[in-house]
Amino acid sequence: MSKFREIMLAALVLGALVAVTAVVLFWPKAENVVSGLTHARTENEKAANGPLPGNVLLYEKEFQESAKYASPGYYPSLNGAEVGDAQRSALYPQATFGGSFTGPNVVFAHRSPSIYQGTTFLNNRRPGELFLLGGDSPAISGPVAPGPYVAKVDPVTGEQIWRTYLDNANVTVRWIANTNLNILASGKIAESWGNTIVLIAPESGRILKANTLPTGDTPARDANFKHLTIAPDGTLILKNQNMPVGGTGQGSMGMIQAYAKGLKPNNSRIVAVDPESLQVLDAIDMPESAGSPHVITMFEGKIAIYAVAYKHVFRYFWDPQTKKLSQDKSWVVSYLAKGQQNGACAGVMGDWIVIQTNGPVTKDIASSIVAINQKEPSRMTSVFPFGQLKPGQISFAPPKSGTDHENNMIYSADVGMGKLAGIKLYQATGEMKTVWVADNPTTSFQSLIGPKDQRVLMTSRMKFGKVHLPILKTLISGDYREQVVWRDAATGRILAESDLFEPMGINTLVTPAYGGRVYYPTGNGFIVLQVKPKPGAPPNK
Repeated sequence: MSKFREIMLAALVLGALVAVTAVVLFWPKAENVVSGLTHARTENEKAANGPLPGNVLLYEKEFQESAKYASPGYYPSLNGAEVGDAQRSALYPQATFGGSFTGPNVVFAHRSPSIYQGTTFLNNRRPGELFLLGGDSPAISGPVAPGPYVAKVDPVTGEQIWRTYLDNANVTVRWIANTNLNILASGKIAESWGNTIVLIAPESGRILKANTLPTGDTPARDANFKHLTIAPDGTLILKNQNMPVGGTGQGSMGMIQAYAKGLKPNNSRIVAVDPESLQVLDAIDMPESAGSPHVITMFEGKIAIYAVAYKHVFRYFWDPQTKKLSQDKSWVVSYLAKGQQNGACAGVMGDWIVIQTNGPVTKDIASSIVAINQKEPSRMTSVFPFGQLKPGQISFAPPKSGTDHENNMIYSADVGMGKLAGIKLYQATGEMKTVWVADNPTTSFQSLIGPKDQRVLMTSRMKFGKVHLPILKTLISGDYREQVVWRDAATGRILAESDLFEPMGINTLVTPAYGGRVYYPTGNGFIVLQVKPKPGAPPNK
């Protein structure tokens, strides 16, 4: 193992990697990238034998239904936000599961022929349009892969239509790390990285506006305003994750290496930006560094921002009349049990804010889901869906929990413990009860599709080699395969599963697409998947 990988592994085991909860990581070995370009077709790909348009009869219905669920400020699309909505719920009620609930299913696959280095997020706007974010996961040292970039691609074939590169760190000497992708209500794309924000025309990729964001006490090179969420009034609310002071490496890996050396970041800053002019309207400094994305919801008539930091979770308000940000100092909650590592992005479940703990690795205590009452922060409950750690076991739960407020269900994944769970939350008390647990190692978000009474959970499942290595060594090497699994969200029962493909990245998303399809992002492109009932299987009711 190289010296760098040894450093990485040691840092993960020590749980020093507080930033991992907020980043999307790719660890593609060179041979994995090459095999992704020249691999033998899987059975799913052979069965499709070409591009997958999906069920075109569903396109317009899904598009029209999207308007009922889209968060204000976002384009009313199937997936105008990178993880579902302003609450990052990963809930897509208007997306279709094309398979059978009662009989066997088959899966078809088509791989994008164009190469998209470091694909992180894919967002539809209208049917027939797909936008892709990549190039934001460079190697820690050496020449930096150009990016980030945004590309418009054909949603059926995967061919590129246009690509707009936003940076090249070999020239600008910036720190480039992972970022997000969102489509505004206007249809334009707002993209932020480092201390820069731009507005992109979706038809041409032209950069319409650009501005720099104030980093406060943090040097511009150390700031990454990757966290962009749109408030109900359309204002862009951004928050930065910071490179620890003294860190010099590139990518999210560079940030992690700096943590491994014991370096510390400056505190995060929340910034409000006008969505059309990109003018900075206000900024407020947090009392801690917050590496996880924030979420936005309405609370008692106010626009509330919840930000999970390394020791506490905070609430801020945005006032669209005064154009001011403010901290609610009555709502500051210490949410971690002794020995736990910081949580991922918060989720909103009615009266409760829920947080997945142990984003970084710990060997001290298992991961839990914590629920905090929005009205009374002293009311806090928790559940350990996978029990406690066994001797020699670790806990590592980087993705935020999936949240289904319509069914009061929460979904938790801990790749260290190798488990996936569905959890019921009771609104009256905040009590949580584990409904089902499955053996399913994954670091992907838990996507939820379909109507309330037939909700389907989509996630990945990792398959490791015959020689069983420790999970952290396996993740760092990238020497494993991964598949998409569709489950009945209420019971955890498997409905369909794809072939095994090259790995996704940590904290990436199996993304719903029009016509019952989904997108599986990889380190060098994406795979389109579609589920259909096996001939003779009974149709859904």
